[in-house]
Amino acid sequence: MRVYNGPHSVSGGNRPDWVRFLPWVFAGMTIFGQILWILTSGDFRTVLTAITVTTFFLASVSHAFLKRGPAWTLSFFSITLVFGWLIEVLGTSTAFPFGDYDYSDALGVALLGVPILIPMAWSMMAYPVMMATQRMAATPLATAFIGGWLLASWDLFLDPMMVGEGYWKWNDLGWVLPGIPEIPMQNFLGWLLGAIVLAFALNLLPRKVASDTVPNTLLIWIYVSNVIAAALFFGQIGVALWGGIAMGLVILPWIWRIWSQPQW
Repeated sequence: MRVYNGPHSVSGGNRPDWVRFLPWVFAGMTIFGQILWILTSGDFRTVLTAITVTTFFLASVSHAFLKRGPAWTLSFFSITLVFGWLIEVLGTSTAFPFGDYDYSDALGVALLGVPILIPMAWSMMAYPVMMATQRMAATPLATAFIGGWLLASWDLFLDPMMVGEGYWKWNDLGWVLPGIPEIPMQNFLGWLLGAIVLAFALNLLPRKVASDTVPNTLLIWIYVSNVIAAALFFGQIGVALWGGIAMGLVILPWIWRIWSQPQW
């Protein structure tokens, strides 16, 4: 019996050894930058927003490239970037599905009224969310709904913080969740609808089993840090409760799964 022990297409063949540490470098920069974000304010916080979205995006892309190969990575991030941009263009143009909202110019370069950081944020978060979801769900519908719920529940933290910074605002609120007064209920329902559609589309890509320690670390960090930041640093108890419970419905069973059934 012959056993092939040469280079593999996904692992990268003859790449320099330091390349495999790139996802960790970008993940560390993201976590450090987000800690600074909480502790600072004003223009420096805006700069950190751009930096941490970029480093999170690069952490996801580099990990996918090293663990799942260039073709899969190109497909995944093309879908997420295009979807994130199109749904935001639809939202700002028609008030569907998120309600009547507008972006300020604080986030920099925009394309048809949508800052380029916004589709990058959809994309950066979709990667750890989908890797976690695929550990929890086997069927396409289960993956779509669990992945959609997990991605949409992140927005319970995201929008209150970003509105508080003046990055975007709603012109008409209508119904709101108790404890989250500045965000319309329609926005969260729109996120859930959009995230389910995105998760369903992404699940059409082949599932590739790999060590997902980097995206797992970032997902756990996002959950824990957002609960702590909302409750202790920003005094938004309602945000901490809504986000902590909604996201925790998937995150906590998933943490048990990856702890009890590690995947290397």
